[in-house]
Amino acid sequence: MLIKLSATSLELMIPYVMEHLIDHVVPTREMIAVLLWGLAMICLAVCTRFLNVTANRLSVKTAKEATFEVRRDLFHAALHLSGGQMDEITLPSLISRMTSDSYNVQSFIQSIQTIGIRAPIMLLGGITITLTMDVGLASILCVMAPILIVLVVMISRRGIPLYDKVQRGMDSIVRVMRENITGIRVVKALSREPHEIERFRKANDETTRRDIKAGMIMSLPGPIVTLFLNVGLTLVVLLGARRVNDGLTEPGVILAFLTYFNMILMGVMGLNRIFMMMSKANASAYRICEAVDQEEVLRRLPESEAAPCERPGFIVFDHVSFSYDGDTATETNDARFAGESRERCLTDIDFEIPRGGSLGIIGATGAGKTSIISLLMRFYDPQAGHIFVDGHDVRTYELADLRRKFGVVLQNDQIFADTIRENVVFGRDVNDEMLRAAIADGMAAEFVEAYEDQYDHKAVIHGANFSGGQKQRLLIARALAAHPDILVLDDSSSALDYRTDSALRKAIRTNYGDTTMIVIAQRVSSLRSLNKIIVLDEGRMIGYGTHEELLESCPVYRTIHETQMGEAE
Repeated sequence: MLIKLSATSLELMIPYVMEHLIDHVVPTREMIAVLLWGLAMICLAVCTRFLNVTANRLSVKTAKEATFEVRRDLFHAALHLSGGQMDEITLPSLISRMTSDSYNVQSFIQSIQTIGIRAPIMLLGGITITLTMDVGLASILCVMAPILIVLVVMISRRGIPLYDKVQRGMDSIVRVMRENITGIRVVKALSREPHEIERFRKANDETTRRDIKAGMIMSLPGPIVTLFLNVGLTLVVLLGARRVNDGLTEPGVILAFLTYFNMILMGVMGLNRIFMMMSKANASAYRICEAVDQEEVLRRLPESEAAPCERPGFIVFDHVSFSYDGDTATETNDARFAGESRERCLTDIDFEIPRGGSLGIIGATGAGKTSIISLLMRFYDPQAGHIFVDGHDVRTYELADLRRKFGVVLQNDQIFADTIRENVVFGRDVNDEMLRAAIADGMAAEFVEAYEDQYDHKAVIHGANFSGGQKQRLLIARALAAHPDILVLDDSSSALDYRTDSALRKAIRTNYGDTTMIVIAQRVSSLRSLNKIIVLDEGRMIGYGTHEELLESCPVYRTIHETQMGEAE
């Protein structure tokens, strides 16, 4: 910024030197003096050029470094958002904040160091120097400049909310694009390309309409400023010609005034551009800060403030109730659900699992099966009840320490564009022996070892070069690799055949006997060997017991069993 300040100050001196050369040096007819002053103008021009190039390069470097830190902080914040905060902000919005919003901020940071320094100095410096030359002519500038600045500021203030709407429109575009890219096979299989093209067109048209409206309003100052300054320039020429004719002003002053008028025009237009970019950047910065400055809602609770665990069991759910649209508070108060004003996802969930024990969860789609896992891993906090792991309230753990206890295969889990080794190891302290054991126990060794490069075989994005069953087996191997205290398998065997599913369950029982296991499944055959099974219906436990007990006591479970066994036959 200091270099840009120096460059602009030297640039302002060039017309002043030109005026002195024309009015005071040329009339002396001393060629040496003329050449020396001409050389001074050349030196000023060269120095200005060199300093401007240097300042511009530094501004690019500074802007990129600043944006690097903005993106880093935004990514860090995204990884630490609670489930509720992520639901509120949404993934497509986070992507657009990371990309287009951070780009708007970068552009503004870069421009404020160049145009933001040059424009006001051109404006104020040009007016100040012209006042020293001819007060009468300079008064024209003094009248016009404040009017133009106020005009630019007033119009620019309207641009901030408009550009905020543009960026929110970008969220919709990103959402449609993400859904279509990740679900491209479904779109093609069902021949829904025209429908998806129309969806994208609507989102794109709406965002374009908002962008055009914002651009039209923000472009108003340009022609208005140009009109005013050209009128002022005309007045300077007319009045200056008269003053030269009357002997009140030198010709060089008029030429200098014309140059300074152009500089002032560039200054005002530069300020207009800065305000336009600031409107975009301000809207984008607000959206970035909205994500970065999210309060930590899943705070660690001191052990002294937590309720004691008075029940045996490695995992205990003590009368837990939860709603996604409720506050993610940590108080236990059933009055939150007074009058049933909020739709509960889970109601009075109560069970316990001993260390090394196993629990199955079955129920219709939307019954709340995955929500139990989300609460156990503390992606959310319940509105009522307590959850304990190893005798401690889950809120008393550091989140990293709590989640380190888990090996998890979630619904729609992710295979990353990396080697099989890196997908299974996943940055954890897993040696080659543990890797091979996990691959074998996950029933993935058969196809992994068939590859020429085996564990170094590369997966493409979303594991598209693997079948559904292969992906599930790799995900199970990832969950087993670190020999977790708690193994969670959420509908992880839906793509496995019965023989592979049976072999998998046998391997887990044999080699992970000390691991507490929770299995969510739609197949009764995947749950029947577990210690206990929960049957969920609309967030309520309508059955709890062993396979045999549920066949006797739970009509819903019995119906599921009979239906599936009939289909199997």
